[in-house]
Amino acid sequence: MFISSSQLITIIRILPDFNKLNIIRVLKKNQNRIPPFTLSLLLALILGCQTLGSPAIRSTEILWDTYGIPHIYAKDTASAFRAFGWAQMQSHGNLLLRLYGQARGRAAEYWGEEYTDSDRWVLTMGVPERARSWYQAQNSSFRSYLDAFAEGVNTYVKENPQAIDDAIEIVLPVTGEDILAHLQRVLNFTFVVSPEQVAGVSTPESKAGSNGWAIAPSRSESGNAMLLANPHLPWSDLYLWYEAQITAPGIDAYGASLVGIPVLNIAFNDNLGWTHTVNTHDGWDAYQLELIGDSYRFDGKVRPLETKTVSLKVKQKDGTVSEQPLLIKSSVHGPIVSEKDGKVIALRVVGLDKPGVLEQWWDMARSQNLAQFEKALQRLQLPMFTVMYADRKGHIMHLFNGQVPVRQQGDFEYWQGIIPGNTSKTLWTKIHPYQDLPRVIDPPSGWLQNTNDPPWTTTFPSAIKADKYPPYIAPRFMDFRAQSSARMLDEDKKITLDEMIQYKHSTRMEFAERILDDLIPAAKKYGGELGKKAATILEKWDRQANADSKGAVLFAAWAQELDFDKTFSKPWSENSPRITPDGLANPQDAVKLLETAAAKVEKAYGNLDVPWGEVFRLKYGNVDLPGNGGSGELGIFRVVDFISAENGKFQPFAGDSYVAAIEFSNPVKAMALMSYGNSSQPGSRHVGDQLQMFAEKKLRSVWRKREEITAHLEERKVF
Repeated sequence: MFISSSQLITIIRILPDFNKLNIIRVLKKNQNRIPPFTLSLLLALILGCQTLGSPAIRSTEILWDTYGIPHIYAKDTASAFRAFGWAQMQSHGNLLLRLYGQARGRAAEYWGEEYTDSDRWVLTMGVPERARSWYQAQNSSFRSYLDAFAEGVNTYVKENPQAIDDAIEIVLPVTGEDILAHLQRVLNFTFVVSPEQVAGVSTPESKAGSNGWAIAPSRSESGNAMLLANPHLPWSDLYLWYEAQITAPGIDAYGASLVGIPVLNIAFNDNLGWTHTVNTHDGWDAYQLELIGDSYRFDGKVRPLETKTVSLKVKQKDGTVSEQPLLIKSSVHGPIVSEKDGKVIALRVVGLDKPGVLEQWWDMARSQNLAQFEKALQRLQLPMFTVMYADRKGHIMHLFNGQVPVRQQGDFEYWQGIIPGNTSKTLWTKIHPYQDLPRVIDPPSGWLQNTNDPPWTTTFPSAIKADKYPPYIAPRFMDFRAQSSARMLDEDKKITLDEMIQYKHSTRMEFAERILDDLIPAAKKYGGELGKKAATILEKWDRQANADSKGAVLFAAWAQELDFDKTFSKPWSENSPRITPDGLANPQDAVKLLETAAAKVEKAYGNLDVPWGEVFRLKYGNVDLPGNGGSGELGIFRVVDFISAENGKFQPFAGDSYVAAIEFSNPVKAMALMSYGNSSQPGSRHVGDQLQMFAEKKLRSVWRKREEITAHLEERKVF
C-alpha cells in the first residue's frame, strides 16, 4: 500500500514519543540499507515532532486526559497562553466570564441588583482604572501573552457559540485588562482584604487556608526531596482551582491556577516545585479620619478629601438599566469605605503599585534551580502567601512571602484594630525587602510545614526566631492542626511518598487527643445519665473523623458549644508550643456543655454514636457520598469545612481542593487530585468526577509524559 508524504507526517505526529525513539534507533541501526535522502527525511520528520526534553513543537495542541486535565503543547509562549485561555473556557467558561464581568465593576449592569455590592467594592477600590495602568506597565512581550490568553477566551466562544450561557456572553470580548482587573480583585481585594473583613463579618469565604510540606532527602526514605501542596479554599466562585500542564519552549510545568488566572499559581517541573499557603500576613489597615467638612486633619493640617464620581449601573427586572452616581472619597491613606456612627474609615492596601505578579509566577515555573527561583521571588510582586519549596538537588525552603509594610510602631494585634489616621507616624509608605522576610532553607530537622500558622513554628528545633523580627510581622500561636502537622513529620524519621499521602489524608482530631483524658473522667464524675452515656461513646471512639467513626459527631457538637478562650486550664505557651493548650479550666461546665451537645445529637439523629459519614456528606453536583475529614479547628489535617444542608446533614463548602504530592526523583513521581473535578461547566462529565477518590482518600497518578497522556486521551484540539 502506498503512503503519501502527508499521511506519513500525520502518522509520525500522532505516534507516542517512545515509539518515535524506537523508530530512530531502528533507522540508525539500518542506516546503510536506507537511501540517504529517505533517511534524512524520516529523521527530520520524527525529530521535528519530538516533545521530550526541550520541545521543538511545530503546532500547538491541547491533549485532554480522561480527568479533563488539559496538557498544552505550544510552539511558542504566546500560543501557550492562547491555548490556556481556550482550555479554561472549555472547563469553566461561564464562571470565568462572570468573574471578569465582576472585575470590571459592571456585574450589576449585566445581571442585576444582586451584584450591586460587588460592583461598589470594585469601583471604590479603583480596580478597572488600575487594571488599565497595570496593563500598560507590563513589558511588551508579557502584554502580548495576556492578549493571547484573552484571544483564546474570545476564540473559544466564536467557535463554540452554544457552549456559553447567553446571559454570560455580554462580557465578550475580554481583553488583557480584564485579566489584570480579575487578578487584583482576587489577590488584593479578596485574599489580602475583603469587604467582609473590613466590616468585621465572618463568612464561609473566610475559611481560606492550606497545608504545605517540604521534606528534605535526610528525612525521605528514597533520599529524594518531597513536596505536598494542599490548599483549602471554598469549592465555588473565584476560589476554584484549575489543573493543567503547560509545555512550550523554556517551560514544562504542571500544577494549578485559580480560574481566570493565565499562569500556574502552584506548580512543579522536573527540577523543582512550590506551593502556597495563606499566611498570617497583614497587608491592609483601616484608618479612622478626623473629618472637618469635606476635609480631614493630618499632621496638624487640614487636607481636602479627593473626590471622584463614577457611574454604577444596575439592570432592572424589566431589562432596563438604571444609572446612579457613586461618589468615591479618598484620603492620603486610601478610599473611604465606611461612614457610620460618627466614624469615617479609610482603607490602605499593599501591592497596588506592583503589577508584575503574573510574570513572576511564570518565571517561577520556568526556574530550574533554587537560585533562579529566588531571583523571581525577590521581585516581591505577590502581595501575600507563604511559599513552600523543594527541588531535585535536595533543597527545601519556607518563605513568609508578602508585601509587608514597614511600620514605625505596634505589634501584630495593634494593627488588627482601627488605626488613628491623623498622623503620618501611623502611615506606612514602604514594604520590607526580601531579605527582611522570615525564611529558612535546609533546616537541620529536614522538614518544613505550614498550616496557616506563623513562620515561627514551621519546624522544630525552631529555625526562624520571632524575636529577630519586628513584632508586627506575624502573631505568635500554633493551633491544633499545625501541631498535628508537625507531629506527623517529626515522628517519622524516613518518610515515603505513599506515607506522605497517607498522612495528608489524616482525619485524626488533635484536639480530641489532647482533651479527652480530662473530659471523659469529668463526665463520669459530674454527668447525669446522658453525660455518662456520652463519656462511654467518646471512650470507644477512634479519635478520627472517618466515614465510619462513631463519636466524632458528638465530639464536634461539643466543640461547637465551647468558648475556646475559656476552655483550657493551661493556655497555649511559646515554651511548649506543641503540647498546649491542655486541661479543662472548669470540668463541671465542660460536662454541662457535653450534655447539651449530646441532647442535640440524640434529638437530630436518634443516637449518640451516629457515624460521621451519615451526617457529614460529600455532596457536590450530582454526587453524594459519606464524608470524612472536618474542621482544622479540631486539629484535623484533612480539612473539609461543612455547612448545614437538608435534614440535619452537612455538605462541604470549602477545604481540600487541589492536592499534589511530589517526589523529586528521576523521573519525578507525582500524585494529585482535584476534589470537585476539573470543570464547573454545565454538562461536563468532569464536574465532581474525582469526588469518589476523594471519599476513598486516594490520589490519582499525574500524567506528564506524552505517551502517558495519549494512553489516557479523551480529546485533542489542534490550533
